[in-house]
Amino acid sequence: MTQTTIGVMGSTGSIGVQTLEVVAASQGAYKVVALAAGSDLKTLIEQVDQFRPEYVTIGDRSKLPELASKCPNHVTVVDSEDALFEMAAIADVTVNAVVGFAGLPVTLGCLQAGKRLALANKESLIAAGPVVQRARKVDGAELIPVDSEHGAIHQCLAINPKAERVDELLLTASGGPFRGRSADDLRQVTIDDALNHPTWSMGPKITVDSSTLMNKGLEVIEAHELFGTPAGGAGVGIGFDEINVVVHPQSIVHSMVTYSDGSTIAQLSRPDMRLPIGYALAYPDRLPFPHGRIDWRQSATLEFEPPDRAAFPCLDLAYAAGRAGGTAPTWLSAANEVAVEAFLAGRIDWVDIPGVIGDVLDGHDNGPAESVGDILEADSMARKRASAVVAKSERATS
Repeated sequence: MTQTTIGVMGSTGSIGVQTLEVVAASQGAYKVVALAAGSDLKTLIEQVDQFRPEYVTIGDRSKLPELASKCPNHVTVVDSEDALFEMAAIADVTVNAVVGFAGLPVTLGCLQAGKRLALANKESLIAAGPVVQRARKVDGAELIPVDSEHGAIHQCLAINPKAERVDELLLTASGGPFRGRSADDLRQVTIDDALNHPTWSMGPKITVDSSTLMNKGLEVIEAHELFGTPAGGAGVGIGFDEINVVVHPQSIVHSMVTYSDGSTIAQLSRPDMRLPIGYALAYPDRLPFPHGRIDWRQSATLEFEPPDRAAFPCLDLAYAAGRAGGTAPTWLSAANEVAVEAFLAGRIDWVDIPGVIGDVLDGHDNGPAESVGDILEADSMARKRASAVVAKSERATS
């Protein structure tokens, strides 16, 4: 049996761990050859012992000597500054499960090497859209989304991929832990409240993004980059007006595509990230074992409602940045990361997050977005502005 080699960047996080669960259950169909973690050395060593990769690295460079001392002789510890970029080109399929903008080197390293990228790191595509789109044109490069929503759209478009027949992409949102609360109710929410997601088990950053609906706003931009732009290779040429969000608290319908004849095609399963992970690894095949399978013999109710844009202004901030284009999504993503970090550190309140992002976007400089250098500069500028806004918010409330 021919094995597909797999690299997992961000292997100790939620998506990385679940990717390795899929690999472990695959009965030898996949072979892990590269692992990268951010700072969790203990879990990374356990993964090295179980999966025996050829290459490994850790983002916290102070832990590299200890990593090297605990790895078997056959494992190469990659200690260069460009470790993520280099390791993303090793495997047949690289899973980018790195959190935040730090995942950009993985996205570019994999695509520029003409390999398949299983993308769970939406920020790299959103913040560096023009640069990533060029990399997607490299011969052999392929991007399969790991998000449950975009994986669902990818499957729905396979029914009829003709661009002229696609009328609308519908992203579903669980509504997060605060669905149904008014803007006034949300002033008192705590960090624990925001991290208590009703249906998904995810890392803290993406869980907070879900609570603000910024996660869904970022997914709207990601959907436009993945499917709305012809440069993406699988683009259906539709704009932001045709990419819509609907709240679906059961998280059973993961997204939908409506066609010109009025038919809406949906992908349904129980919440289980191993399904879109497995889809991205196996495509165009499918895994021979199920994740999230629904027993349709049991009664169930599926509800849908529009999002409350007044209580959750991050959604409209994302639409505005997406429509502005250029480096506006870069500024949006950077400002959101800084704001979420500040909230999780107890420096600002949950309701301050959209205010920080809005203030940053108000100062967007419309700079170029043609090179990696342009994107890095835009990201740096936005973070500096966001940090200043956070500091000002702290002084105002102290």
